[in-house]
Amino acid sequence: MQTFEFIIHKRPVSLQTKNRVNLQAWKAFVRGEASKLWISGSPPVASPALRFTIVYLCDDSPADIDNIIKPIQDALVGLVFEDDFLVSDVDSHRRFLQEPIDVTNLPPLLRSGVAEGNECVYVRVSDAQDLRSYL
Repeated sequence: MQTFEFIIHKRPVSLQTKNRVNLQAWKAFVRGEASKLWISGSPPVASPALRFTIVYLCDDSPADIDNIIKPIQDALVGLVFEDDFLVSDVDSHRRFLQEPIDVTNLPPLLRSGVAEGNECVYVRVSDAQDLRSYL
């Protein structure tokens, strides 16, 4: 698949939240943001072995990084990929905005998120690589 990336300009909601209405609203927001950039009419990716990458740029008191992955993946099911079962590799990163972030080799979209200085989540979906390339 061609790499697909977008930024969610909002504080993420944890899968562990007790407010289920807020969680569903978050998923709908994420899907809406992805829909703006997904090529209209393109079917969801059906090939296996996808890599799902997120970078959470946060302020104080961030959500746990592992608890924000699943809602974002769920929001992309049926739009970007047929099922989140296709995601075989997950990279998740959290960085505090008040700390220096070297943007030198970052993707331009992520670089713009750092420059804005507001909480956001950078999301990228791409083909998974051979395991040796990760280790």
